[in-house]
Amino acid sequence: MDSTTPDRPMRRPLLRVLCPESPRHFPWARPAQLVLRSLHIAAMALVLGAIPFGADFHTLRAPILLTVGSGVLLFAIDLARDAAILTQGSGVAVLLKLALLGLGAVQPASRLPWYLAATLVASVGSHMPGAWRHFSFLQWRVIKHPD
Repeated sequence: MDSTTPDRPMRRPLLRVLCPESPRHFPWARPAQLVLRSLHIAAMALVLGAIPFGADFHTLRAPILLTVGSGVLLFAIDLARDAAILTQGSGVAVLLKLALLGLGAVQPASRLPWYLAATLVASVGSHMPGAWRHFSFLQWRVIKHPD
């Protein structure tokens, strides 16, 4: 029989795996995120800084791959802890950032403004107060979340 809590009602088995009652704790996650986020910011800065000077994909291949790889790993760690993040402020910020990056990819002539907008969204998403970060758009309230 399923247990219920005020934060999370009864869930199907797959949802219980993806969205546990409380986020999973991985002791290695914090140091890994520190290293990955540092690499992500440095690589992204190289890409963003080179675009106004006409750098093409071949010139920026290594920093692009490092940016994408570190970003995927950062997002994977967050999703492994609790996929419900996708419905909260921090996850919505990541999804918005990905949408803006996608617009830059499909509109290469306008990619700089799209990538700058994605950078601004990422900065706000990374530094927003906990009440915004853990606000659930599904439950329309702040979810308790041990950071």
